[in-house]
Amino acid sequence: MSPPPGPVASATIARDLAHLSDEAVVALMARGEDSALGELYDRFGRIAYGLALRVVRDPTLAEDAVQDAFVDVWRSAGRFLPERATASTWVMTFVHRRAVDVVRREQRRRSEPAEQQPVASEPADEQVWLRLQRERVQSALRKLPDQQREALELAYYGGFTQSELADRLGQPLGTIKSRMFSGLATLRDLLRDEEPIGERWNPGRFTS
Repeated sequence: MSPPPGPVASATIARDLAHLSDEAVVALMARGEDSALGELYDRFGRIAYGLALRVVRDPTLAEDAVQDAFVDVWRSAGRFLPERATASTWVMTFVHRRAVDVVRREQRRRSEPAEQQPVASEPADEQVWLRLQRERVQSALRKLPDQQREALELAYYGGFTQSELADRLGQPLGTIKSRMFSGLATLRDLLRDEEPIGERWNPGRFTS
């Protein structure tokens, strides 16, 4: 993806996206247009969360489902066919699919026999394990593009919301959202074949 334009140009793009159809925004996202994912999230994020919450009946799990769904949307934008479905239907299909996946995962976890449940680690062992997980995450973060890494680190370690990051970095909110979603998707790819990390990256918790 090419580097994002400066603040003035990005603000112009954001205003232009507001007048585009949903399908046009998806097309721009497929081309790697900065702010397109953020624009799509602004349009459907609240509805997506409502749908996920109705399926999973847990606010945190609903956020996870929406987060994963929009990562899928980002990755699949190039395969979207407007003649087969509207963009809204297409997005909500990903959300519903991810929400159902979450429900099935939780059902499997709860149905595990007690002897198969993970045994709690001793405090010292747990500290060592958590330190190793942090080191793995930090190593993966260093492989991200500078702007994506900056946004995720400020949000996760600095506690900034996406709105605060937009003000701090002088970028439109849609650009910040796009960077965080893209960075999260890349981070998950880097860690995909490794053990689950001890700390969860959830861009939804940084919104205001």
